Amino acid sequence: MHVESHESEQDVLVDTLQRPLRDLRISLTDRCNFRCTYCMPKEIFGPNFEFLRPKVLLTDDEIVRITRIFAGLGVNKIRLTGGEPLLRPGLSGLIQRISTIDGVRDISLTTNGSLLTLEKARDLKNAGLHRINVSLDALDDRSFMALNDVDFSVEKVLGAVEAADRAGLQPIKINMVVIKGINDHSVVNMAEHFRGTGYIVRFIEYMDVGNSNGWRLDQVVPAREIIARIDQKWPLKPIMQNPVGEVARRYEYEDGQGEIGVIASVTQPFCLGCTRARLSAEGRLFLCLFGTTGYDLRTRLRSMDTDDNIATYIRNIWSRRDDRYSELRSSQTDGIRKVEMSHIGG
Repeated sequence: MHVESHESEQDVLVDTLQRPLRDLRISLTDRCNFRCTYCMPKEIFGPNFEFLRPKVLLTDDEIVRITRIFAGLGVNKIRLTGGEPLLRPGLSGLIQRISTIDGVRDISLTTNGSLLTLEKARDLKNAGLHRINVSLDALDDRSFMALNDVDFSVEKVLGAVEAADRAGLQPIKINMVVIKGINDHSVVNMAEHFRGTGYIVRFIEYMDVGNSNGWRLDQVVPAREIIARIDQKWPLKPIMQNPVGEVARRYEYEDGQGEIGVIASVTQPFCLGCTRARLSAEGRLFLCLFGTTGYDLRTRLRSMDTDDNIATYIRNIWSRRDDRYSELRSSQTDGIRKVEMSHIGG
C-alpha cells in the first residue's frame, strides 16, 4: 500500500551531502545469545562483561514516541535490530504500536534465528512485522559453529527461515558475512542451497565495525570476487538498482532461479546513498554504522522536552551530517574508537 508522505518536496530533511533521512534502525538490546567472532568475541564479551542495565534501555513508550518523531521528519522504514532483538520481552506488542504510526510503511527485523519458532513468527507477522533478515554465515556446522562460538547448528537456523516463510514474513533475506579463510569456501554452496527458493542471499564484505573483531583488510573477500565465483557456475546479470538508500547490489540468475545481493561497504562504498540513522538500545543517535559516541536522545525523552523540540534537535543534527567513513577508510581512520556493531545493529 502506498502511503503519501506528509512532507512536501521542499521540506525533505537532508544532510550536507543532500542525503534524505528515510530509514531508522532501532537496537532493542545490546545482548545476544551468540558470540560471533566478528561481532561479539568471547574474549571481550565474556561472563564478566557488563551489558546495559534494564533501567537505561529505552522503554516501549519511549521507542514508540521517538519513532513517531522520526516519522514526522520523513522516516518511513524501520529496522529492529540488536544484539538479538528477539531477546526483547514484549516484542510483538511494540511492533504492533509502531505499525500504527503515520508514515511508517515498512517494518523489518534482523535476527540470528535462534529463537524464531513458527508460533513466534506468526505472532510477529500478526503484530505488523513485514519481513525478516536471518543471519547465516555458513552451511556446514563446523564453520558455522566456529563463527557463532556457542555450538548453534545450521539446521536450527534453517528451521527459523522456514518458520518465517510459513508465517508470511517475506521477502526473506539471508545475510552472510564473508571472511577470507574462514567461511568464503561456503559462498557457492550458499548460493546453490537457496537458488530457486525465493529467498535472497546477501553476501556482505567483512567490515571494520567496532573495535573488538580484529578486522584486517586482507580478510575481505571483494564483492566482485564473490559474484565471479557464483557467475562461473550460474551466470548472473545485474538488476537495476533500487531507489536511493538501498545498499545491496542486486543480481539475478539468467535461468530465472532467483536473485542474490552483495554489500560492498569496503571495496565499493555507498556512503553517498546512505539514508540511515541508528538508535542504540539506551537511546543514543548514531549517524553512521562506524560512528563514535552518538547523540543522547534518552535524556530529552525523559525530561519535559516536547516532541517539537526533540524533532528540532534531530533536524539540526541530521542537517549537519557529513559522515562517509567507508569512503575515507585509510590508515588515518584506524585509531578511531567506533561503536560496536552489537550495540547499534548491522
